[in-house]
Amino acid sequence: MTLHIALMPIVSLVAGIAILLIPRLLNLIVALYLIFVGATGLLAIYG
Repeated sequence: MTLHIALMPIVSLVAGIAILLIPRLLNLIVALYLIFVGATGLLAIYG
């Protein structure tokens, strides 16, 4: 649980910086981020 809480801000920062540097990657980064958040949420509930 602690890893999940600490990991989310880091992922958010990396995604934000990548979007600023390469705006064309916005769709890919958002899609990967949402998949990651959904998967970690499901693992936290059912894992």
